[in-house]
Amino acid sequence: MEYTLEFEKPVFELENQIRELKQASERPNIDLSAEIGALQAKVDKLIVEIYQNLSPWERTLLSRHPSRPHAIDYIEACVTDFHEIHGDRRFSDDPCMVCGFGYLEGQRVAVIGIEKGRKTQDKIRNNFGMAQPEGYRKALRLMEMASQFGVPVLTFVDTPGAYPGIGAEERGQALAIAENLEKMFGIKTPIVTVVIGEGGSGGALGIAIADRVLMMEFSVYSVISPESCASILWSDPKMAETAANALQLSPNKAFELKVIDGVVKEPVGGAHRYPAQALGAVKEAVIREFNILKKIPTAKLLDERFAKFRRMGNDTITGADA
Repeated sequence: MEYTLEFEKPVFELENQIRELKQASERPNIDLSAEIGALQAKVDKLIVEIYQNLSPWERTLLSRHPSRPHAIDYIEACVTDFHEIHGDRRFSDDPCMVCGFGYLEGQRVAVIGIEKGRKTQDKIRNNFGMAQPEGYRKALRLMEMASQFGVPVLTFVDTPGAYPGIGAEERGQALAIAENLEKMFGIKTPIVTVVIGEGGSGGALGIAIADRVLMMEFSVYSVISPESCASILWSDPKMAETAANALQLSPNKAFELKVIDGVVKEPVGGAHRYPAQALGAVKEAVIREFNILKKIPTAKLLDERFAKFRRMGNDTITGADA
């Protein structure tokens, strides 16, 4: 049985009925096309109603759906002749942080993606999408090479946050992320970031200081996860739904606050239902953004990147004071 969220179950049940009717209609002298058509129309209407009215908590659950395309799926769909690099030249390689060079519509690009993994072994190997400090240092190594050779940078974010374990802290997790935040402002080529699932805190921001930050329609981008927020405010992670609603987790809110620059529409029902369409939509959006950014002189590009992040929060503060 495929993974189904609670709010998706009415759709799943109707689709099961459609499958059963289709199997029955394969028998001789049985025509159930009218019944199948009526149920399909009901499914189509229900999907629109459900996904247009998701709560922030439901959106959070959807962003974590195991069937959503992962970073490696987007890399394979968008980039050809991809060659991965490994290691941070200091400690080891972090498989969670996929880094390499390839071509996007004939244009060489440097690509970084946080990969959660699908099978249990892959999830464990990739630490469930929580990057280690060596992952952020590897990403920075790639970006600095890209800057040196004039190669645009594309990053895919899908992480609950950077790994907070003792070993990671001993190896300089906070410093690694801080260095990325500082040095990405000086990367002398266009940077485009796409939040494809979860965008959690500094773990996401460590590869997201970009000229254009886009979010998938059913992704989340937040300073803290709902569970962690609930643990801090109410000492109870079970209050995560209340926390998610308070955080107003949605791309539209992030766009309103100017934290992101655009939202990539997903197929009706989400990327997990129609992954090919979602992959195509992201590729189209990324190409469009790079075509705009490559026309901007380097000095202006860097100035605008710095000013963009420097302004964050100022509009809200000014409005409150007024």
